[in-house]
Amino acid sequence: MLQDSIRTAPFGKQRLEDDSFKDLHGMTLPNSFRVAWEGVMLNKLRSFLTTLGIIIGVAAVIIMLAVSAGAEAEIEDQISGLGANLIMVTPFRSFGGVRGAGGPRGGPGGITTFTYDEVVFLSQNLSNISGVSLEQSTTQTVKGGTATLNSVSVVGVTADFLEVRDYSIGQGRFFTHAENEAIQRVAILGAGIAEDLFEGVDPIGQQVRIGSSRFTVIGVMAEQGIVGATDNDGRIYIPASVVFKRFGGSGFGGDRVRMILVKAENGDVMDSVMEQITSLLAGRRQIDPAEPNFGVRTQQDIVDARASTTAAFRSLLAWVAAVSLVVGGIGIMNIMLVSVTERTREIGLRQALGARPRDVQRQFLLEAVMLSLVGGLAGLIVGVGGSFVFGELGGMRTELVPLSLPLAFGASAAVGIFFGYYPATQAAQLDPIEALRRE
Repeated sequence: MLQDSIRTAPFGKQRLEDDSFKDLHGMTLPNSFRVAWEGVMLNKLRSFLTTLGIIIGVAAVIIMLAVSAGAEAEIEDQISGLGANLIMVTPFRSFGGVRGAGGPRGGPGGITTFTYDEVVFLSQNLSNISGVSLEQSTTQTVKGGTATLNSVSVVGVTADFLEVRDYSIGQGRFFTHAENEAIQRVAILGAGIAEDLFEGVDPIGQQVRIGSSRFTVIGVMAEQGIVGATDNDGRIYIPASVVFKRFGGSGFGGDRVRMILVKAENGDVMDSVMEQITSLLAGRRQIDPAEPNFGVRTQQDIVDARASTTAAFRSLLAWVAAVSLVVGGIGIMNIMLVSVTERTREIGLRQALGARPRDVQRQFLLEAVMLSLVGGLAGLIVGVGGSFVFGELGGMRTELVPLSLPLAFGASAAVGIFFGYYPATQAAQLDPIEALRRE
């Protein structure tokens, strides 16, 4: 084997003047790559086990970035589904006077919810808005046609709901302010609910039973799809006043409201509308506007909060992937040190034939880099395939980040150079005489 390696990998001072890649005092760069590949293939199983750490590390980088990107895309979809120029007003819950990041959260006996009257009050007094609404949900059994559906989300809203949430009607119409004030039992079905209850039949004008009450279908929403964890096509919309009267006991109770939704006319008046909301509600509740017991926020606030969470998540994933690559690099260093020990006599003989220390160093460094590059290429394949498989089977959205491919591959090359440098240097520093004496 030693003779074969000497014949196929000469370190002598042979000169090939017409080779533009030639090292002027050693063998050519293409020959170095060829011999490095032969060295890697001397023990295929050992080389594979060595590259396994790099494969796992590179695949981890790609998959984890895909998971992070998928989480961010999911958040963006949820926020965009809320509607444009939307302002959300939420009450602080009472924790015995404990203050939160947005001010006091009320004291003992403090107000921890809104009332329907406050929703009406804001709609009548705010300026530069397109509408004010709310969402009061309850879960009911629904019967219509020949079908019965269990655990259907029934949402009480106001007549401004379509405008506030940027939704649209696919068939029929939405209810009016007058119908809401008159507590009319009318319903607008989600597209999926309409299909389930009245397949092949026009649902407009049909009767449905929600809980123990009969409702007349006056409209069907346009298809919305699933946003986040909410199936918008699987909901039924009815006047909020009906929810408070008929289903108050199954939700918050009475006319209590979890959240008020306000849509500003445009982005330029968002701050003005938010100031109005704070001033009006604080005045009505007779509290200090500087320390309200409610919060006023926009989609951007949610984006910023979620962005900080996903950034921390991404950093954690990056550290995990980095550790995997480091472990793979340590494996490469270990196997290269073993290789130097096993090939000591070969190194001494090549130096005796004219190879310089840097020729030996380059040869072993190329072997380390080649191991890492082969592992990096295999890791790319595993990472791309794993991203799709994880998205399909893991129940979590993934989106492949194109930049992660060259990033992960470049990281594998850097690992090979970093962890291969020390073994290569050790090989170059061997004394030829001592090396030839080694058994």
